[in-house]
Amino acid sequence: MSGKGAPVVTADGQGLKVAIVAASWHTEVMDGLVAGAQRALKEAGVADAPLVRVPGTVELSVACARLAPTHDALVALGVVIRGGTPHFDYVCSGVTHGLTDVSTRTGVPVGFGVLTCDDEAQALDRAGLPGSSEDKGHEAAMAAVATAVTLASLAPRTLDA
Repeated sequence: MSGKGAPVVTADGQGLKVAIVAASWHTEVMDGLVAGAQRALKEAGVADAPLVRVPGTVELSVACARLAPTHDALVALGVVIRGGTPHFDYVCSGVTHGLTDVSTRTGVPVGFGVLTCDDEAQALDRAGLPGSSEDKGHEAAMAAVATAVTLASLAPRTLDA
């Protein structure tokens, strides 16, 4: 199981501005991921986290790029289920690179809650639904908040002339 050995992450996100960006495919899985992220943000003390919906997982990167300048952290949620074509590989690679680029370019942490699964059963098992063994939406949100808190505690880097 992929969650074996995962750390328990908690953080005080009071005062942070966080948004959830979620794809629309695979409604049942996405509903579980969104609920988990919302629960985590509430537990962390984040007062209000808007939910922004995009059509699919590929669109997560551009929406996060638009939101990054006005937020302390973002949570990106999506699900890609392997099919019989290379589409799975292109989408998974593209969204991973895109979200990593947003985070490193802007300095705004993006919690990566994109499930990349071989079948729907694997996605449901990670969606945080009743009977699921993992709650990846919750994990992604807590990771984003914890990273934002850590970054806020670091001195800004200056370039010496």
